[in-house]
Amino acid sequence: MGGGLKLAVAVERFPIRGGFTISRGSKHEAVVVVASIADGRLTGRGECVPYARYGESVEAVVTTLEACTSAVANGLTRAKLQSLLPPGAARNALDCALWDLEAKRSGKRVAELAGLAPLHPVTTAFTLSLGSPEAMAAKAGEACHYPLLKLKLGGDGDKGRLRAVREAVPQARLIVDANEAWQPHDAESLLAAAATEGIELVEQPLAAGCDELLAQIERPVPVCADESVHDSASLEALSSRYDAVNIKLDKTGGLTEALLVAKRARELGLKIMVGSMVSTSLSMAPALLVAQVADWVDLDGPLLLARDRVPGLLYEGARVFPPRPELWG
Repeated sequence: MGGGLKLAVAVERFPIRGGFTISRGSKHEAVVVVASIADGRLTGRGECVPYARYGESVEAVVTTLEACTSAVANGLTRAKLQSLLPPGAARNALDCALWDLEAKRSGKRVAELAGLAPLHPVTTAFTLSLGSPEAMAAKAGEACHYPLLKLKLGGDGDKGRLRAVREAVPQARLIVDANEAWQPHDAESLLAAAATEGIELVEQPLAAGCDELLAQIERPVPVCADESVHDSASLEALSSRYDAVNIKLDKTGGLTEALLVAKRARELGLKIMVGSMVSTSLSMAPALLVAQVADWVDLDGPLLLARDRVPGLLYEGARVFPPRPELWG
């Protein structure tokens, strides 16, 4: 990559349209951290979302990134970055910025640099926040033009939520995300209820670290690991408990590791979802490379915001198109 590079770190805030609620709470804005690496002529950018669930804060991620200033100036490479920082939001921002700068310097798209075919549009799920059965059914009806809906669940009352949404949108494809909110004694009955309502995937029903039960019970609906999986090293121990994994660049620590996670997941016979935190098109763009091989794509972050960055990704309904070089990659 070469030396003499300058790192800049910025915190940016984007309001969420109507707020966003999951089992762990609600928020009304997406707070993102952007790393920019410049060589005096070109600039590469990467965006991350620090997540308290993984012990991260905006302040700590900014501090971690700023501590990498000298490493960047001395020619930090993506390979060296993997050992410099652990998987997580800070490494994601730097990794994606390095990919972006390499693409701009070489005049090649990141897909080509990564040895992938040119990107094609993918269909993303559209996420419905956790709410009462009636409220979620109403939101599902409003979003019925999206072919795949993702429902945030919360434990108590989930059977009613599933039933109400299915009645509201009988033809829609539905996946659900419990965000660790189900209790072990309810897991089998809730999976059975999901099967009854034609749910095609249940994401992270039990708490990470307390999910051994999933290897012992019948899974009439495929179950996807999210909070339980971070990088490729964590996959093998989970392969008997889960049928799929949710790959998020903020968990893997960037595109470099995310591509390895996808490869290893396929080797283990696991299906792939590609997801993200609620964030802007700058976060979604690198994830689109992994989405090319995914069974489910959940990259609707910009659709949940009151405003996206400009230029952003092009969304036509649920179809999201590859980024222009001006945005990323």
